Amino acid sequence: MLIPRYLFRQIGRGVLAALLALAGIGLLSNSLDQLELIIERGQSPLLIAKLSLLALPQLLAVVLPIAVFVGALFVLNRMHRDSEIIMCFAAGMNRWRVISPAMRIAAMASVAGLLLTLFLQPWAQREVRDTTHAVRSELAAVLVREGQFVDSGSGLTVYVQQVDQNGLMRNVFIHQTTPSGATTWDAATAVFSRVDGSPVVTLRNGSTQTFSGGGVLNFLSFEEYVLDLSSVIPAARPPRYKDSDLWLSELVNPSPAVLEDVGDRTALMAEAHNRISAPLYTLAAMAMALVAVIGGAISRGGYGKRIWTAAGLFVTLRVLGYGIVAASTSSLWLIPLQYLLPLGALGGSLHLLMRAPARSVRARRTLGHLPFRREARA
Repeated sequence: MLIPRYLFRQIGRGVLAALLALAGIGLLSNSLDQLELIIERGQSPLLIAKLSLLALPQLLAVVLPIAVFVGALFVLNRMHRDSEIIMCFAAGMNRWRVISPAMRIAAMASVAGLLLTLFLQPWAQREVRDTTHAVRSELAAVLVREGQFVDSGSGLTVYVQQVDQNGLMRNVFIHQTTPSGATTWDAATAVFSRVDGSPVVTLRNGSTQTFSGGGVLNFLSFEEYVLDLSSVIPAARPPRYKDSDLWLSELVNPSPAVLEDVGDRTALMAEAHNRISAPLYTLAAMAMALVAVIGGAISRGGYGKRIWTAAGLFVTLRVLGYGIVAASTSSLWLIPLQYLLPLGALGGSLHLLMRAPARSVRARRTLGHLPFRREARA
């Protein structure tokens, strides 16, 4: 029992390290993509951190098979160089006992991936969609560019000299043109808000000048003035979700509203089966990594050729998988291939592993050529 536990611990650490590294790179890339919210929308870094963490479930679902393949392959190759794999066979362990710790790790990762794709991913993606929609629908985000004149296209022009992090605008200029005349507001401070769903801007410590069609100029100074913007800004619309944001039940049995917003039933069904079949690639990835090191004859010269071949086949497998998912959105008969491809790779790899000749005798012979054996005989 000690050797299987040791194998489980070593391979598990390698997979976890690869997963953390890939996830960190993905989070960094996602954070850089979200910098627009700080630079142009005036949002706080905490919002960027929230959006990056919410993107983590989808990111983990994508990189999990890659992390399993890379982490397991690295550890198995190191254990081969240190003759630890040979020692396992020399101790009388059969092939299944040697590979079972790695396959248990792959099974656990596949279950985790299934939970990610079925539950955490749609919840997190909905939160991301709702948050970004709320940010981009803010009146300040629509009408304000710090230090620039912004024309709404509805006869309204807004200029703001400075926007604080709390949304308070300073030195505000608003000009509105209507068929009956033109009105200008200027204020020391202002803030956007919604009253009963209608957009308004509250101006403080300013004045308004109205030039009527008859050529009369009216001037009024105020301490506080609430300007209704519902005539120039449309009412806020709910966010539109993508297929990656929907729950499995919505994909399998979509409502008419979902079909109108997202797409046809074939595309939704393809997405549903993709979420179920995606964790199978984790099992296939581990099996292919095992074949690269254990699936052939023992070689003291290393397994570089087999490792590169396995890596190329794994990349080809993932590319074909993504291609089948994309093609399944228009052809229902391609959906079974989403399962057959990873299962075929898993079955083929296990077949190569189990049909390889027994290593115990050859491993004992190999041990006889190792330096520490020669020293012991001396």
